[in-house]
Amino acid sequence: MDFAIKIAVRAITAVLIGVIIGSERARHGRAAGRRTHIFVSLGAALTSMISIYAAEFLGYNGDILRLSAQVISGVGFLGAGMIILKSNNTITGLTTAAGVWTTSVIGIAVGCGFYVGALIVTFLYMFSTLLLGKFEKSKKYREVIYIEIDDMYKANDIVDKIKGEDFKFTYHFMPPKSNTAGHLGINLLVENINDFNIYSLKNYENIVFVEEE
Repeated sequence: MDFAIKIAVRAITAVLIGVIIGSERARHGRAAGRRTHIFVSLGAALTSMISIYAAEFLGYNGDILRLSAQVISGVGFLGAGMIILKSNNTITGLTTAAGVWTTSVIGIAVGCGFYVGALIVTFLYMFSTLLLGKFEKSKKYREVIYIEIDDMYKANDIVDKIKGEDFKFTYHFMPPKSNTAGHLGINLLVENINDFNIYSLKNYENIVFVEEE
């Protein structure tokens, strides 16, 4: 009976941790929300409990953490599916993927009865995501502007001219969206656009297309 109570407590704890972490991701509109994190945490916890059960009740003398180790590597494939490369060559989903992986490890800890470690890591995860996330958001670029030029050999000259405008940006070159031979796409990652009209960039020689991503 005591063993059943331990299993129930660990399973419920795993669910609660999945809810805590998943709620934060759901609030940001991520596909991996409460249910995904609950399932990952609960499933990972169960792998630990299976290993402990096999050792204590079935007399298994092998490596009881082998099953949990497969979870740590296997969840990486789940996380990879959450990472998206957008059309503007920016990557999203890394935080969610890392969170799902962390949730699985926390679930393993809960399944082993390592509550202190699980709760401390959960607290630090939420601290990092909520507080540091706000700090990083304030540092992120506000807009991405795509421009296309009709002469790839003049790309650096055009970028130098745009630097004379009243906003800060970084940039990278990319294949043209029009797929026109000789054209080149440029993504401008703008930090402070102010009241500048981005479509006025069309007045620059060789710039044939401008859009806000």
